[in-house]
Amino acid sequence: MSGVASGGPSPKSVALVGVIVVIVLATTGVWNPFPGIWSWITRADPIAEGVATWQAEIGGSPQSVTITGGSVVVEYRTSIEAYGLAAGVRLWKSDADWAGVAGTDAKAVVVAGRLLTKGYEVLDPATGAVRRKDTEATAVWTYADAVLDLRCPKAGECELSAWEPNGSKPMWTVGTPGIGFVLNASNPDLPDTQPVSGNRVDTRAAGPLPLPNLIGLPGDGKVQVIDTAQGRVVQTLTPNRNQRVAVVGSRVLTVTGEARDGTCYYGVVAQDPPSGRVVWQRAGLNLRTADNGSDCKQERDPAGGSDVVLGVDPVGRQELIAAHDGRDLWHGRDGQNVLAVDNSYALIRTADKTRVSARSFSRGAVVWRRTVGAGASAALTPYAAIIAEAKPSRIIALSPRTGGVLTEARTDAKVFAAGPGGLILVSGRDMAYLPYASSPAR
Repeated sequence: MSGVASGGPSPKSVALVGVIVVIVLATTGVWNPFPGIWSWITRADPIAEGVATWQAEIGGSPQSVTITGGSVVVEYRTSIEAYGLAAGVRLWKSDADWAGVAGTDAKAVVVAGRLLTKGYEVLDPATGAVRRKDTEATAVWTYADAVLDLRCPKAGECELSAWEPNGSKPMWTVGTPGIGFVLNASNPDLPDTQPVSGNRVDTRAAGPLPLPNLIGLPGDGKVQVIDTAQGRVVQTLTPNRNQRVAVVGSRVLTVTGEARDGTCYYGVVAQDPPSGRVVWQRAGLNLRTADNGSDCKQERDPAGGSDVVLGVDPVGRQELIAAHDGRDLWHGRDGQNVLAVDNSYALIRTADKTRVSARSFSRGAVVWRRTVGAGASAALTPYAAIIAEAKPSRIIALSPRTGGVLTEARTDAKVFAAGPGGLILVSGRDMAYLPYASSPAR
């Protein structure tokens, strides 16, 4: 009995023909399913499902994000964008290599410029329209109440000017001889304090801070201390090779680290410019400006707030000191460590790493406590104390004053901005807004 051969096409042949037909239709423009398929494959998971009011795809990995008024300003390496805070709709985009936000609410502006190009533009956060343009400045600093810019018309001869964020004329201008061309772009580092926060919260999440009473301009081995209220140089210091200067609040701190007997011996002297009078000094106080090593080379600013510094005593216990008068605001026990600090509060973790307490400097006492998991980190902003849990991965925003929960979400995203009404979180190329008082029941 002879077999009967099947005359139908095989499944592989049918599939191959189908693929060829789709490719032909796509290349001729009749029908192209690939963008939709790719969009479906790459569709982002919700950053904070049930908590975020909106989530938007952004143009890349952000350098910084700032909430200001009704806008969210996103800085990338080569551009800036603004999104509406209400719905996450993109408002405008502009090319720029650096950017910063100055002012607050309705008085806020975006300051942007190009690397290796003098000058900058002051933009409207809502529309991107140019409000003011400068063609000479080499460096710009942005604050909640001012914009500072530095211009150097001649080698070694520079001028620092202060502007109101929306101002058309400088409030003051002061000559700063000897600075040279070492400072450039947006918010170059000044000898002050560095923030204390965890890696799940951007160090600039609090947005622009108020202009300090004093700032220090470094250059040519010197630090020129400038009174920002009067616009004048009040002191010029030339630190030795084993010293580091930090301008903190209304004081100039000189940290000395001497190498002896295979270790570093530290001391801190706080002066009051312009007289240079010593207000307080402390032997054995390590402000952690150097790595452990025999040369004691100091390469970091001390950590702390704008008027508070974080130090370590001779036996390794952390302490918080008021820069103004040298008072101990808090002296820790073995194993306790500061997770975050500003001028009003400190978040301190217990030695067993199971709890975080919030200490109020004005009240001189702990105002709330919270149980945390291993690996938790924290940050402080004017609007929220933020705790980032690791297992499970969670972001919690709390009232700095009471410890009440403002919002929380299970997410592995990073907090890039904290505003008066909520948080901006970023994961990959997606950004989400979590308003306060939006947390679901646990």
